[in-house]
Amino acid sequence: MTDAQHIEGYILTPAGFVRGVLEHSEGRITAVRGEPVAEYEVRHGAPSLPLVLPGFIDVHVHGGGGHDTMEGGQAAEQIARLHVRHGTTALLATTMTAPLEEIQSALVALAPQCRERAPGSARVLGVHLEGPYINPGKLGAQPDFAKKASLDEVRALDAIAPIRLITLAPELPGNLELVEQLRAAGFQVQIGHSLGSYEDGVAALQRGAGGFTHLFNAMTGLHHREPGMVGAALAHARYAEIIPDLLHVHPGAIRVALRSIPCLFCVTDSTAAAGMPDGEYSLGRHRVTKCMGGVRLPDGTLAGSTLTMDQALRNLVLQLGLEIAEASLRVSTHAADYLGLEDRGRLAAGAWADFVVMDRDLQLQRVVVEGEECDLANA
Repeated sequence: MTDAQHIEGYILTPAGFVRGVLEHSEGRITAVRGEPVAEYEVRHGAPSLPLVLPGFIDVHVHGGGGHDTMEGGQAAEQIARLHVRHGTTALLATTMTAPLEEIQSALVALAPQCRERAPGSARVLGVHLEGPYINPGKLGAQPDFAKKASLDEVRALDAIAPIRLITLAPELPGNLELVEQLRAAGFQVQIGHSLGSYEDGVAALQRGAGGFTHLFNAMTGLHHREPGMVGAALAHARYAEIIPDLLHVHPGAIRVALRSIPCLFCVTDSTAAAGMPDGEYSLGRHRVTKCMGGVRLPDGTLAGSTLTMDQALRNLVLQLGLEIAEASLRVSTHAADYLGLEDRGRLAAGAWADFVVMDRDLQLQRVVVEGEECDLANA
């Protein structure tokens, strides 16, 4: 490595690793040059050369650093600062099921962060509306304010802050038809917090639903005579989120999903407790407790996570045995493709200069967002 415009190392390109140089200027990658190398050399070769990977993309972020997206104010900026310290260069601020006026208020506060990235923070690409159009019988950690969905209401919310992703339960009256309408209007839709059947899931995919929200969690499970929503995902989905904190989903179930869903990608579903000590924190209207590496409601229900994307990458590689190149797809590129972002999630000329620099133990050394190096200690 030399100056901020010129990075040397083992660079992961769309065609694989090269040992060479990445150059960037004015926020964009201008060139990636080098000789192709096998992953074995990347993991065991010149120890002085770092790994350079695409910046992580997280489409399911409720909070971090003690802040929750629903609290308004400068929460989104503080959340984006916490996550950039862990390699996330772009994210979707994710709302909770709540009365409509509370969602509107949260979006008003999120809108400026969606328009302009604060220095030293991750890019807030827009909003993931996780509810309120979910099944009240499968709330998980969502507050009990589920309601009927409408295209007009989603458009009104989108006029406040850009809605990039919507989680809904397709089995509820009118929601299956709404999936098709939302897709026609340009919104990405995924299935979650659902008591729907296998057939409901397949029908939603046929109408245009793109994926599944935190696969396995808050949906009907797989049984050999009733495959459920999990069965629909494993049999038919191209994309789905998964939380790889090794608490929400057993490693064996993650392996099943990896074999079944071509573009399975990781999310943190992180809460205000991410990056914070044990204690009580807000999650929408709920108070949740962080202890022993997890976040739970008073009744013990898992309530989001404390996961960060750098740890997600390490879990995939060091615990599940994925190659670094494949793990990178699942913490970056697949999410970018899912959102239709051709200039993020990959290190190639013309793409945004969003990348992380890591050592052989997959510990972060540097994070660059749109060409700006972020201070990992004080982001």
